[in-house]
Amino acid sequence: MKKFFFLILLLMLLIASTSASYATYDPTSLPNNKYGIHILFPEEVSEAAALVNSSGGDWGYVTIPIRASDKDLEKWQKFMDECRRLHLIPILRIATEGDYFVEGSWEIPNKYYVIDFANFLNSLIWPTENRYVVIFNEQNRGDEWGGVPDPVAYADILNYAVNIFKTRSDKFFIIFGGLDNAAPNVAGEYISQLNYLRQTEEAIPGVLSKIDGLAAHSYPNPAFSSPPSYRGQNGIYSHYYLEEEFSAITGKKIPIFITETGWTIHSTLEPTQALYYKTAFENAWSDPNIVAVTPFLLRANSVPFDQFSFIRNGNKAELYQAYQNFSKTKGEPKLEMSKHYSTSSVDIFKIKDFSESFRNSIRILDNNAKIFFKWLLNL
Repeated sequence: MKKFFFLILLLMLLIASTSASYATYDPTSLPNNKYGIHILFPEEVSEAAALVNSSGGDWGYVTIPIRASDKDLEKWQKFMDECRRLHLIPILRIATEGDYFVEGSWEIPNKYYVIDFANFLNSLIWPTENRYVVIFNEQNRGDEWGGVPDPVAYADILNYAVNIFKTRSDKFFIIFGGLDNAAPNVAGEYISQLNYLRQTEEAIPGVLSKIDGLAAHSYPNPAFSSPPSYRGQNGIYSHYYLEEEFSAITGKKIPIFITETGWTIHSTLEPTQALYYKTAFENAWSDPNIVAVTPFLLRANSVPFDQFSFIRNGNKAELYQAYQNFSKTKGEPKLEMSKHYSTSSVDIFKIKDFSESFRNSIRILDNNAKIFFKWLLNL
């Protein structure tokens, strides 16, 4: 009878250990296809997949914003299902209200926004175990933060977001919002990215150590046109300076997500852009700590962003073709173990996946537990 009781207790501990293994993992620890693209609408996933999963690539990335007023469960679950089917890893950037195409300011988020996003995004079935969520955008610009940049307020929101999202699920991978890498220090209007990072930590000491990733907007400034050889803080190497500053503040390394970058067609012709991208991936973005590079933008429906688009006027630009032909890697992310994804559609319940999970659970038992386990089964 005692052995039966101990067997039940041990099985409960084993199940708990298996569940704990589903927390976020370091995406750079597995084969990873860092190629990605930034989109604005879920309907663009097919074209995105054709771009980033080409030439030997699989499980590339797609960054997409989701607004506070756009929480349509059917729409976003369909997006997640399509990402699963097409082997895309979604990075969702939460946003308040405003307009990409109208000059003005985005709302300052409050904690209600954070709770609402956490509840909604937790109700979705994601394609991969890691649920990548970027906490707002270019908050070092006044026009992205209610008119005046406020790292103290952002630190509070970020700290709250980590706590709320992680309470909903420890699979949420929380990413510091990408900063404008060209922003100067102008009181009431802009704060440079490194100063903003420091001031966020000063506002709530330890907050940066709580996040899982750091987003970077590594645009080729000045004027979105500097060559890939330029190593300034406002160029395509800007992620490097953020990474160094983060390490100096926290003493830790952190995965980097370049969620925006891109040259403008106004000053850099597409054949040159193609060479620039190739050079960037081979040099500036070859850092193994970089998880994803998602250039802005796959398709624009307005003039301001058309200069960056890979698809313009319904046609795939020369840059699209070149990017598609870049040699890529077959990514192997950990997939979401949900019955929502059937064996016929997305091969989720492979025996090898279960076996690996079981083996991982056994590995975490210490030697004494293993001895006890052997004794217990010797009935």
